[in-house]
Amino acid sequence: MKILFSPFSPYVRKCLVSAHELGLNERLQLLPSNAHPVNRDREIIADNPLGKVPTFFSDDGQVLYDSRVICEYLNELAGGALFPASGSARWQALTLQSLGDGILDAALLARYEDVARPEALRWPDWRAAQLDKAETALAHLDARPALLAGRVDIGAIAVGCALWYLDLRFGDFGWRERHPQVAQWYAGFSQRPSMRAAWSLDPT
Repeated sequence: MKILFSPFSPYVRKCLVSAHELGLNERLQLLPSNAHPVNRDREIIADNPLGKVPTFFSDDGQVLYDSRVICEYLNELAGGALFPASGSARWQALTLQSLGDGILDAALLARYEDVARPEALRWPDWRAAQLDKAETALAHLDARPALLAGRVDIGAIAVGCALWYLDLRFGDFGWRERHPQVAQWYAGFSQRPSMRAAWSLDPT
């Protein structure tokens, strides 16, 4: 199995964390990529018309995208439990995944405003509104600590990767001070081997 890789893509990381939790990480080969929202990589587009990572290549020749599809494929392949099969547990996990992915979508738009848009065209109110989506999502979780407590599923992984990305790209966001329940949960979840793993194309 192969996956187009960027060390700073939170969605690639979501797939890699899932693979690690499922015991599949040693089977997953990382392929270099140059995905960019403006200067689109034609090599990626040849396999994924959206030109985005993650793009995944299964051993039987399938090309899968995006992270939601890839993670569910890996879960089925491993016979895992990251995606509950049915009932309220499934809908809770999928909804929490959507919340985590929504934080990431907003954070990436804010990041692109900083690094991809020409300075003269940047819109500070737009950037602030995107980060406010992360703020309101974390406030929602902080007021409902039971949504995250004790779970290791696709919802928890999505939220964990979103918090990892906020720390990576928005160090001044200061979310821990405003959302102590989420901070306490993440302090524990971030110590899981899957979350602590460092991935690199360099074998050394």
